[in-house]
Amino acid sequence: MKLSDQIHLREAEKCDAPIIAQIVAMAIGDEHTLQNYCGTEYMSVLEELASSDSTQYSWKNAIVAYIDNIPAGAIICYDGASLETLRKETFEILKKYEIKPKGISDETQPGEFYIDSIGVLPQFRSWGIGKQLIDAASQKAIQQGHTNIGLLVDFQNSNAEKLYTSIGFARKNIVQFFGHEMWHLQKGLSKDRQNID
Repeated sequence: MKLSDQIHLREAEKCDAPIIAQIVAMAIGDEHTLQNYCGTEYMSVLEELASSDSTQYSWKNAIVAYIDNIPAGAIICYDGASLETLRKETFEILKKYEIKPKGISDETQPGEFYIDSIGVLPQFRSWGIGKQLIDAASQKAIQQGHTNIGLLVDFQNSNAEKLYTSIGFARKNIVQFFGHEMWHLQKGLSKDRQNID
């Protein structure tokens, strides 16, 4: 049996909030940035955000990957036009914890299906799960009528950028986000293309 045969992807359920929170924490980055955005109890905050029905990090916006019923990774993605609405609920929950995040600019916009966060747990890397998650997000985007899919990648994360460019993403512009300069990468989508090479 190939490794890829053991990987199961599905739309997230509310019970997947812990793995979604882990992946969002990985995507946000270092401890300082996590605390700036979510406070000292950031994992509890992220889990609440993932459990909500209408935040950026909601389980409703996630696709999860499992291997033998063990969570392995997730992708959080949504219509860029809904950013303002999703962020409003996100900030309401953060406000409850007296958290006022700084350095947050608009990371997406209408006309783009946006990959907010993606990650694979360390023990499951190099299995091709990341590419499968991006493929699943691309298919979801196509089903919703989108023609572009985008994401941000840190200037310093050249390995991630190489992965994304190898599957068709290209630099569009530079965005300041969480105090870092990020590449905004984007890829055109075609209804005829059912898989990512």
